[in-house]
Amino acid sequence: MKKGVHPENYRLVAFKDMSNEDVFITKSTVETKETITHEGVEYPVFKMEISRTSHPFYTGKSKLIDTAGRIDKFKTKYAKHVK
Repeated sequence: MKKGVHPENYRLVAFKDMSNEDVFITKSTVETKETITHEGVEYPVFKMEISRTSHPFYTGKSKLIDTAGRIDKFKTKYAKHVK
């Protein structure tokens, strides 16, 4: 293995899924400014929008997004601009 290629600052970091509040701990070099206490231990925390506990591929569930409502709002808003 080459010297000086790999980072030296691996440490335990808490990754928090903001959609379902799930927290898991793993080693990482990610830069963080916030901390969280998990199971009585304080860790640097990295907040994520989606993880393995909330992604539809892993959970088998999909979230229904109201795309029809947004499309209808768009059409009514810009209907006056149609030539």
